[in-house]
Amino acid sequence: MPANENLFAVIEIGTTSIRMAVAESDGQGGFRVLDTLQQAVQLGRDTFTKALIGQDTIEESVKALRGYKKILAEYGLEDQGKIRAVATSAIREAANRDEVLDRIFVATGLTVEILEDAEISRYTYLAVHKPLKKSGLISHSNLLIMEIGGGSTDMLTMQKGSVGNTEVFKVGSYRIRRAIEDYNVPESRLRQVMRGHVERAAGGIHMGIGGDISSPLLLVLGGDARFAAGIISTTWDKKDIIKIAVADIEKLAGEIIKLEPDDIVKKYHLSYPDAETVGPALAVYVDLSKRLGISDIHVTGATFREGILHEMVTKESWTREFREQIVSSAMEIGRKYHNEQNHARFVSSLCKKIFVALQDEHRLGARHELILNLAAILHDTGHFISNRSHHKHSMYIIINSDIFGLGSKDITLVALIARYHRKALPRMDHEFYGTLDRTERVVVNKLASILRIADTLDSSRALHGAKFDVKMDDDKMVIAANTDKDLDLEKHALEEESQMFERVYGMKVMLVKDRSSASE
Repeated sequence: MPANENLFAVIEIGTTSIRMAVAESDGQGGFRVLDTLQQAVQLGRDTFTKALIGQDTIEESVKALRGYKKILAEYGLEDQGKIRAVATSAIREAANRDEVLDRIFVATGLTVEILEDAEISRYTYLAVHKPLKKSGLISHSNLLIMEIGGGSTDMLTMQKGSVGNTEVFKVGSYRIRRAIEDYNVPESRLRQVMRGHVERAAGGIHMGIGGDISSPLLLVLGGDARFAAGIISTTWDKKDIIKIAVADIEKLAGEIIKLEPDDIVKKYHLSYPDAETVGPALAVYVDLSKRLGISDIHVTGATFREGILHEMVTKESWTREFREQIVSSAMEIGRKYHNEQNHARFVSSLCKKIFVALQDEHRLGARHELILNLAAILHDTGHFISNRSHHKHSMYIIINSDIFGLGSKDITLVALIARYHRKALPRMDHEFYGTLDRTERVVVNKLASILRIADTLDSSRALHGAKFDVKMDDDKMVIAANTDKDLDLEKHALEEESQMFERVYGMKVMLVKDRSSASE
């Protein structure tokens, strides 16, 4: 079949299955899914019991992926740029993951990306955003979005359309099933054992949510939730979000847990891996709902694979709206650590002006502008721990925080830029900085020097409300402040703290008063 430029495909290598979705773009940023396939491969069985994926399981995975490649060829879809293969916890936690990925590449030509937690949160958001807007639920004051997978549970909170926190718990339905099988107890006691594991799993997730969200609207996605919704409401259109009573899910979960996996396969026409995990997953949803004090669960037919397809079709990973959600997440972290919000806003705004004025010098793009903004928002979080060396404490807090949508590399850049907003200049023997490649180190230097200037100009907190104009003038950068206030303190501070900027950009910095605009 000739190549179709509008076709895209995502392959997900999960805990119990390898799944594929093929979609066609409508040319306007939308798409429709043409085909979905699933092949049972028990990767999680190996990883979660032996920490290694066995050779037989590797070859079973290769066989499934070769089959998918043949199907894609029949669609005329062979351009590797239009096919994304991703892996989650089962491969990520395997001690021999590189060996597995190399074998897959040799056998199929597929380069498999191991998704970080932040990427899964991003794709989950992209997948549910459209149905949430359609239903009107996106404006809910406390929205908790969750998927219990085979190896982990992904959580995302939203308040009135803005992303709050993201969290990934090492709690999964397949892990629960494997733990139960390790018990050498009579079959009559297995349900009791499962109940104990479910309670611990739900309790751990509830504790992780903490007091950040109360009386939430719980939206769940994933195969187990879709199965339950389809059984309870046979007329459900998976394009819409459906509300299901927790009592109905509890009844269904109770019936399933009584059955052996073989009987579940026969009765409900599920694959064997799905039959193993559906009971524990539904039981955790029920237990968690009771802990949260909610009587209904909302279910979406969207999958995080559709989030990946959305990104592929639109060719945008960080849209304007998505960048706003990343900033919202950073602001939430700032509030958690009692940041001085007015100072953060001042520094962030001035950083943006300097970044734009220096465009011809630093030659960085929108992604780096966002990273600078995040560092400006979070650079003082270290005060929460101690005023002494707070810049270092800020770095550690950011490194260990989940900023929605950011992977570990970008979080490291944000942390280092925040770390260098004061005191010592970057050195190769500094923690984290020395692990960066040259390009990344230069980015840190360029952006940290901007942050250092912006932070310095708010040392007295006297210029809040003033407008600034930043211009290049031969061998210097001139910052004009629209204010009638005295600038002597800021000028003195600038002389002390401009060394890094001068070294990086090779130019002086001047602060002047814009008298014409101040008198208007």
